Amino acid sequence: MNKTISINLGGFFFHIDEDAYQKLSRYFDAVKRSLAPDGRDEIMKDIESRIAELFQERIQNEKQVIGLVEIDAVIGIMGQPEDYKIDEEAPLNSNFSASNKTYNRAKRLYRDKDNSLLGGVAAGFGHYLNIDPLWVRILFIIATFISFGTAIIIYLILWILIPEAITTSQKLEMKGEPINISNIERKVKEGIDEIADKIGSIDHQKIADNAKNGAEKVGSSIADIFGTIFKIFAKFIGALIVIIASSSLLGIIVFGIIMLFTSTMPDNYILNRFEAPIGLETPFWVQGILFILVFGIPFFFLLLLGLKLLVNNLKSIGNVATYTLIATWVIASGIAISLGINEATQMAFEGKVIQKEEIILMPTDTLYIKFKNNDFYSKNTHNGTDFRLTQDENNKDIIYSNNISIEIMETDEAIPYIQIEKLANGKSASEAKKRAEKIKYGYKIEGNTLILDNYLISAVENKFRGQEVELYLYLPKGTLFKTDKNFKHFDYTNNDFFDLNYDFSNGIYKVEAENIICLNCPSSENNFEENETNNDSSSTIILDANGVLIKKEIKEVQNDVNQEVQNVKIEIDTKKETKN
Repeated sequence: MNKTISINLGGFFFHIDEDAYQKLSRYFDAVKRSLAPDGRDEIMKDIESRIAELFQERIQNEKQVIGLVEIDAVIGIMGQPEDYKIDEEAPLNSNFSASNKTYNRAKRLYRDKDNSLLGGVAAGFGHYLNIDPLWVRILFIIATFISFGTAIIIYLILWILIPEAITTSQKLEMKGEPINISNIERKVKEGIDEIADKIGSIDHQKIADNAKNGAEKVGSSIADIFGTIFKIFAKFIGALIVIIASSSLLGIIVFGIIMLFTSTMPDNYILNRFEAPIGLETPFWVQGILFILVFGIPFFFLLLLGLKLLVNNLKSIGNVATYTLIATWVIASGIAISLGINEATQMAFEGKVIQKEEIILMPTDTLYIKFKNNDFYSKNTHNGTDFRLTQDENNKDIIYSNNISIEIMETDEAIPYIQIEKLANGKSASEAKKRAEKIKYGYKIEGNTLILDNYLISAVENKFRGQEVELYLYLPKGTLFKTDKNFKHFDYTNNDFFDLNYDFSNGIYKVEAENIICLNCPSSENNFEENETNNDSSSTIILDANGVLIKKEIKEVQNDVNQEVQNVKIEIDTKKETKN
């Protein structure tokens, strides 16, 4: 039985058996002997870090013991020391051993601070995409102007999220080069040569003359302070993103699952209680899947972004999973857009059917306008239902809607009339008109009373395509009318012409040339200043069952009452004498 040893390699703790430990030690000694003295310690440090990464990829948990199998696999990747002989005459790309040829590590995105202008983001993308970083920088500049500065925010986010290539292994990985002894040694020596060249080109005397005691420490301290503040801010932003993204993602998944299972419910229950994101033509279960994919995937990536800000060294989900999710999102978005366009074409054209009927009134009559509901469909008299599937008295499926509106207009005609306009949408003008013709709307005129339905119905096979009824009541100048309490729920008249007094339900209104006035509204609530009277005065208007004026009393009239009120008084008195 071999003994187990705990070692610290590259900042990670591993459990390794004694035979494997001895072989790994001999390997490190051989590598160290094969290296030149210049940069030997840094090269060994990078090699240890790389081997630690390979061990991390091969163990399933922290308690797993590394044996000879893992050691042989790692040595096979890194190569034997005698396989790599680097000297100044050898080319930079040395010949790899057979074992090394079979292991090519994929590129990873890092920030390249060595070739950076700011944070090294553009240089890192240049390595990752195999293009000159100059083109990436030009693209960022163009995007900044096009997006009105949004690209700057994106650059800062990328600066935060993309790690910097610090170690030699990371720099090799950034360029897609195999991370083995040869490349690590070459990279370190290149760095040493660069430093030597820079030192050789510096005026040493000038540096000595300008050097100040403690300058490096001060600069380092300031950088640490700003770095700490930036890290705290990043953690806060990360926590905020995680909260928002996780809650949104949960809501999207729940809503999508609910839509998936709506296929087992009756159609009238679904359509009366759920608002379709795309439309009624697409099955709800299809919309549920698309809703999860189109909105859920972006919030999933946003959640990963927040977790990456919160958790250091968070493992990536991998390129395969990332690209699969992106491709899925693109396909789902394309399907959703095409379905949305198809739904929009169903409502592209508007059709209209017009019906007109005169209302016969006596000169002394007051027109009563009433809205009534059908208790079979709804006990509510308000304009409350946009669309609902239900059944009529004959148990036939129908569409029920309160999309009714009325507008009072002034006309030069001698006889008042009502114009009923039935409207609907369709994918063609003819289809929309045919759908409008199939709208059923009821009204009746009984004497001086106009009774209007507060609803419309249509056969379910006509589908809901924005069916509505618009009523236009044309009244000649001088016509008196009164509305019921439900009129206000359907009134769409221009307030400059007729401002219905909601607080006074017994108002008698008169049509004038420019507007409609209230004859008996309280002074403080009258719609037009020309009809205001003194607070001490009062008037009473009494109508019979047919709406005919039979009594008009004015207790007190002020001297400054305008001419319009006097004309109204004279006209009413004249009608009274005619009646008697």
